Amino acid sequence: MAKSVKVYSTPTCPFCIRTKQFLKESNIAFEDIDVSVDHDKAQEMIARSGQMGVPVIDIDGQVIVGFDKEQIKEKLGL
Repeated sequence: MAKSVKVYSTPTCPFCIRTKQFLKESNIAFEDIDVSVDHDKAQEMIARSGQMGVPVIDIDGQVIVGFDKEQIKEKLGL
């Protein structure tokens, strides 16, 4: 079953770009949320993660802060 994946990111963040590239290469569908323009989503991200830095990846409600490839693979069962 497909997991719900959200990536809170900004267009200029190198780790955000790498995270999204990794998900695309792994054929994982995800919702890309640009927190540089969506301030409500930015507040949601901070509330969920306790962090202001991006990327924040939400996989079925489990939050990963930063591009932690091994943790992402583990949560996605890759």
